[in-house]
Amino acid sequence: MVVKPSTDDILKKYGAKIESQMKGYNKAGQQSSEVGGKFSQSYEKFRSSMSPEFTRYERWCKSLGNSFKIKVGEKDRARIEKNIGVAHLNVTASEVVVFSTVLLFLTLFGGILFFVATWLLTDVFSGMFLFLVFALGIFLFFYSSKTPERLAMKWRLKASSQMVPAILYIVVYMKHTSNFEKAVSFASEHLQPPLSLDFRKIFWDVEVGKFSTIKESVDNYLIGWKDYSMEFVEAFHLIESSLYEPNEGRRVNVLEKSLQVILDGVYDKMLKYTHEVKAPLTNIYMLGIVLPTLSLAILPLASTMMGGSIKWYHVALVFNIIIPFMVVYMTGKVMAERPGGHGESSLLEKNPLYAQYKSNAAYGKAILMALPLFLIGLIPFLWRYTDIPLWLGTTRDYSWSQLGLGFMGGGGAFGIVSSTGVLYGPSGALALLLSLFIPISVALVFIVVFKAKTKEILKTRKQYKDVEKEFTSSLFQLGNRIGDGMPAEIAFAKVSESTKGTATEGFFRIVNENIQQLGMSLERALFDPKRGAVVFYPSQLVGTSMRILVESVKKGLQVAARSLMAISDYVKNIKKINERLNDLLADIISDMKSNMTFLAPLLSGIIIGLAGMISAILGSLGAMFEGGDLGSGAADGIGGIGNLLGMFDPVLMLPTYWLQIAIGIYLIEVVFILTSTLVTISAGRDPLQTTAEIGNNLRKSIILYTIVATASVVGLTLIGAVALANLA
Repeated sequence: MVVKPSTDDILKKYGAKIESQMKGYNKAGQQSSEVGGKFSQSYEKFRSSMSPEFTRYERWCKSLGNSFKIKVGEKDRARIEKNIGVAHLNVTASEVVVFSTVLLFLTLFGGILFFVATWLLTDVFSGMFLFLVFALGIFLFFYSSKTPERLAMKWRLKASSQMVPAILYIVVYMKHTSNFEKAVSFASEHLQPPLSLDFRKIFWDVEVGKFSTIKESVDNYLIGWKDYSMEFVEAFHLIESSLYEPNEGRRVNVLEKSLQVILDGVYDKMLKYTHEVKAPLTNIYMLGIVLPTLSLAILPLASTMMGGSIKWYHVALVFNIIIPFMVVYMTGKVMAERPGGHGESSLLEKNPLYAQYKSNAAYGKAILMALPLFLIGLIPFLWRYTDIPLWLGTTRDYSWSQLGLGFMGGGGAFGIVSSTGVLYGPSGALALLLSLFIPISVALVFIVVFKAKTKEILKTRKQYKDVEKEFTSSLFQLGNRIGDGMPAEIAFAKVSESTKGTATEGFFRIVNENIQQLGMSLERALFDPKRGAVVFYPSQLVGTSMRILVESVKKGLQVAARSLMAISDYVKNIKKINERLNDLLADIISDMKSNMTFLAPLLSGIIIGLAGMISAILGSLGAMFEGGDLGSGAADGIGGIGNLLGMFDPVLMLPTYWLQIAIGIYLIEVVFILTSTLVTISAGRDPLQTTAEIGNNLRKSIILYTIVATASVVGLTLIGAVALANLA
C-alpha cells in the first residue's frame, strides 16, 4: 500500500529543493553554525589583508613587548584592550605599554649618547638640546601608547560610514526572508571593509565557541558601539525584535522603522557636531598655526640675547616635529568625536584605476622637476658650509653694490659673516629669497605626484557619482516594471530605452547588451568580471542595488519590486540628509580652508620678511658701528648704542636661511594635517579625496606664501636700507 505524502512532506521536499537552487547562504540540511563557516574561515586571511600600518605596529609590539612584562592597571588595561578589539589588533595591553616604555628609553638613551658625544668632541654644552630630547622622549611615549586608540578611531570612522548600508542590507534581506543569521551573512558578504570584517568576526566568535548563537555574538559586538553610535545599536535591536512579530505587516514595519531610526540618529548627531566643532578647529588654528608663526619673528633676537644657544636644528625640531605632532593630536581629538553613519563609503580598491592611484611612478618625474629648484635653494648653504666658492675663485659673500643693487643696503647679499675665523649665517636677503626654493621644491613633488595619482580616478568617480544622482528614478522605473510582472531581463531593456540621454543610460545599455547579444544571465550581465555593468560603474549604490535585485528575483518578482522600491526610498532619504549636512558643514569647512590656504601662508610670508629685516638692520648697524660709519650726531643722539648692539651680536643670530626653510616645511605639514582633518569631518575617511585636496591646497598655499614672502623680504629690506642710509 502506497502511503500518500502529507502537505508538510511536500513543503519540506520542494522547499529544500528551492533553497538548494537559490545559491543562497546556506545549503539544505546544514546546521546553523555552518552558515557562518563560509565567512569565519576567511576571517584571519581577510584581517591580514587590511592596512599594513596595523601589521607593522603589531610586529613592533610583539618584538619589543616580549623583552619584559609590565603590569597594567585594571582601568588602563580595560581601555587599551577595548581599543585593541575595535582595531582588530593582535597584541596585548602589556605589549603596548612595554613598546611605549622601550621607545621612551631608546629615545632618551640615544639622545643623551649623542649629546655626550657632541659635548666631548666640540666642548659645547647645549641645555636646549637636552631639554628637547627629554620632551621628545616623553611625547613619543604618550603618542605610541595612544596608537591603539588612534587606530580604533580610524577603524570607526571608516566603519561608521557603512552603518546605514549595513542596516539597509539586513532590512531588505529580512523583508523577504525572516532569517537574522542569513541576513547578517548577506551583509557580511557584500559590505566593504572594515565593517564587513566586523561582521565576519561575529561568525568567527561563534565558530571558536566564544558564543553559542549569532544573536549573542551580535549583542556583544554592539556593546562597543553604545558610546559611539547608539542609533546603530537601536536599529539592530529593532531588527532582532522583528523576529518575534507574529503579524507580517508589523514585522515589515519594524524593519522599516529600524532603517529610519539610524537615518534620524545620524542626522541629529551630525547636526549637533557641526555646532560643536567650530570652536576646537579655531583653537587648533590659533595654537597650531598663528602663535607658532608669530613666535618666529622674535627668534633672531632671542637667539642673540641667549648667546646663540638657539640653533637652527632646535627650531627645525620644534616646528617640524613637535608642533606638527601637537596639531595631529588636537585634530585627532576633533575627528574622534565625529559621529558615525555619514560620509564617503565607496571602496577605493574596487575602482579599476586603483593601480594608478597606488603607483609611485610619478615620484621619479616629480623629483626630476623639483631637483633644479632644490639645488638653487642650496646655493647659500654650499657657499657657507663648503669650499665650493674657494674652488671657483670667488668670495663666500657679495655686497649688494657688487651685484649692482646698491639700493638694497650695504650688507652682504648672503649675510655670511666671518668672526675670528668662524663663519656665521647665512642671514642676508638674497639667501632668504633663495631659501624659498627649498619648500617650493618639496611642495612641487607632492603637487605633481598627487595630481598624477588622482586626476583620472577622480574623473571616473565623478562619472559614477553623476549616475548615482539619477539612479533613484531609474530604480523606481525598474521596480515598477518588475512589479507589473515583467521579467527582470526584459525590464532592463525597457528602462534602457527610457533613460536615453541621461547619465544612467550607459549602465542599463551594457546590461541589456550582455543579456540580448551575449546571452548572459542577469547575474553575469551585472557582475561578470570582464563585461559586467557593475565593473564599469564601481559605485556602492549601484553594486548594492543590483546585488539585492539578483537575490530578490530568486524569491519572486514582487519581492524584487518591493526591494527596489525600498532602496529607492532609502536613497532619497540619505540624499536629503547628506545635502543638509553638507550645508551645515559648509561654513566650518570654508572658514578653515580659507585660514589654511590664505591666512596661514600670508602670515608666514610677512613674518619671514620681518625676520629678514631685523637681521639685516642689526647686521648693518653692527658693521657700521665697528667701521665708524655712523655720523657723530647720530652716535651722540643714540647714546649707548654700542652697549645695546652688544646684546644683539649679529654673529650669534639665528640664520634666517634656516628659519625660512623650517617655516616653509611647517606650512607644508600644516596643509597635510588640516586638509586630512577637514576631509574626514565632511566625508569620513576618504583617502582619494584627501590626496586630491592636499595637492590642490598645497599648490594654493605655496604660491601665495612664495609671493608674499618675496614681496615682504624685498620691501622690508628696502625700508631697512633707507632707514640705515638716513642714520649714517
